Amino acid sequence: MSATAGQAQSERSLAERLGLKAGQVVQEIGYDDDVDEELRESVEAVTGNELVDEDYEDVVDVVLLWWREEDGDLFEGLTDAMIPLTGGGNIWLLTPKAGRDGHVEPSDIGEAAQTAGLSQTSSVSAAKEWSGTRLVAPKVRK
Repeated sequence: MSATAGQAQSERSLAERLGLKAGQVVQEIGYDDDVDEELRESVEAVTGNELVDEDYEDVVDVVLLWWREEDGDLFEGLTDAMIPLTGGGNIWLLTPKAGRDGHVEPSDIGEAAQTAGLSQTSSVSAAKEWSGTRLVAPKVRK
């Protein structure tokens, strides 16, 4: 296997850890110079689409929400992130890992998510410096 093929496999695995698939539209909110570029590139490689930014005006399948403790009210951030999601879409809340600047306590994430009407379904090590928490809206019964 060439170094490039090995690198592509490693890139795919980051986005695949988040359950992303080809063709999905992924909106990125909270981009700053501290985000993980390898994760961003991985998302684009797996989905085949560029990440769309906060100004995107159509529906999306997944929101990547980079969030640091100093970014403000997490409940408001989650509520805003839910607006463009399609039914069945989810939010990946990406927060600095424990011991890093901007770390958000899991209890704060749980409280904000519950208040916003979201359920936490899984947590992963999303990147070297970032943890990922998958949040989904409860399914509406018809």
